[in-house]
Amino acid sequence: MLLYNTLTKKKETFVPIEEGKVGMYTCGPTVYHFAHIGNLRSYIMEDVLEKYLRYEGYDVKRVMNITDVGHLTSDADTGEDKMLKGAKREHKTVMEIAKFYTDAFFSDCAKLQIKTPDVVEPATNCIDEFIHMITVLLEKGYAYEAGGNIYFDTSKLKEYYVLSSHNEADLMVGVRDDVEEDTNKRNKADFVLWFTKSKFEDQELKWESPWGTGYPGWHIECSCISMKHLGERLDLHCGGIDNIFPHHTNEIAQSESYTGHKWCNYWFHVHHLTDKSGKMSKSKGDFLTVSLLEEKGYDPIVYRMFCLQSHYRKPLEFSYEVMDNVATAYRKLRNRVAALDAAGEADLEQAAVYQEKFKEAVGNDLNTSSGITVLYDLLKANISDATKLYLVKDFDRVLSLNLAAGPVEESAPAETVDAGLEQYINEKIAERAEAKKAKDFAKADAIRAELLEKGIVLKDTREGTLWSVQK
Repeated sequence: MLLYNTLTKKKETFVPIEEGKVGMYTCGPTVYHFAHIGNLRSYIMEDVLEKYLRYEGYDVKRVMNITDVGHLTSDADTGEDKMLKGAKREHKTVMEIAKFYTDAFFSDCAKLQIKTPDVVEPATNCIDEFIHMITVLLEKGYAYEAGGNIYFDTSKLKEYYVLSSHNEADLMVGVRDDVEEDTNKRNKADFVLWFTKSKFEDQELKWESPWGTGYPGWHIECSCISMKHLGERLDLHCGGIDNIFPHHTNEIAQSESYTGHKWCNYWFHVHHLTDKSGKMSKSKGDFLTVSLLEEKGYDPIVYRMFCLQSHYRKPLEFSYEVMDNVATAYRKLRNRVAALDAAGEADLEQAAVYQEKFKEAVGNDLNTSSGITVLYDLLKANISDATKLYLVKDFDRVLSLNLAAGPVEESAPAETVDAGLEQYINEKIAERAEAKKAKDFAKADAIRAELLEKGIVLKDTREGTLWSVQK
């Protein structure tokens, strides 16, 4: 298999450390809110990668963390604790928030046919491992104590920015949030390993450590959880492209300083999902979730197919128009498969030809779009229906599109609006949200009524305000 390696900036033949076995680590969610479909694009592509490796015969052990402590609103260890932010928003405890959104995440994954990793480990299970690694880093001189916190000293490394093209001059204070510079740091790129003076008086989760009561920084957890379950040498590490810096950069720094050798051989990163306004993120307020897609009448598997029709290393722009096209294509594909005559035996020699084509396609840096093209080609081929059905089921071990699950009925066409009206609706929804925030409920009601006059119905949900065209 050829795989683009972020570490070397080129496609390489994938060769695991131990023949026939793959140790695979994927960064899991920070469970303070619902996962948006941009987050889930990464998990879909990581799922396809794992399933393709298994398809090729590898024994894969995939490990994923659940971040339930330590991730601040800026990935550079500044701002508010995300879990505490979620708890305040919903007037619950941090652990109640973690449980609810962990369950919601795996519910979304199930709808998208994303396999649960072999090991799922919450950060709060591994405090002893964090303390041990930090102790070793202090003993080796790679960490220091300042202002009540423990920091990793990036100046000790010859090559800190191995995954990215950053340099220290690029680092700016408050890029993602209104935050203040951490004056305890010796160098701008240094990062927190352990907070021993809580940044917030009401920080809920704290543990005893050799340096006082506190809690871990975000970056330490993935290194420790990976080593706990996969050992000190890792084949493959996955995540979204926004994890490259600082998160994955910091993981490499602390892991290789701790072990004294190279830690991970291959790095796999999935590009952003965007819409017309740019990258999707929770910080924008309302954001698209699997539940919202379902509310609008889409089978979540249609979103999976939408993702598989683009290459994971390219930005993917979401629109309902494209989703409608994919939904139509998916329905026709399912119905075409359902119409195959299952009687008879598959011709395994003929099947092998198409299996090789599928491997050549998907095995070339996980080119799922080409893999789907092979699928369409075999359905048009002059081979028996039994062989076609055999191959469809075989390919679906990787694609996971429920292709042999039976026919799909044609749904009534969704009402559509032009781009101008859609922009107007979104502006009015934002204006209404500001009115509600200011407790000007009369104005909020007036906006709702104004939209209703235009045939637009609003529905407030926990995940944001939905709109639909009045029937």
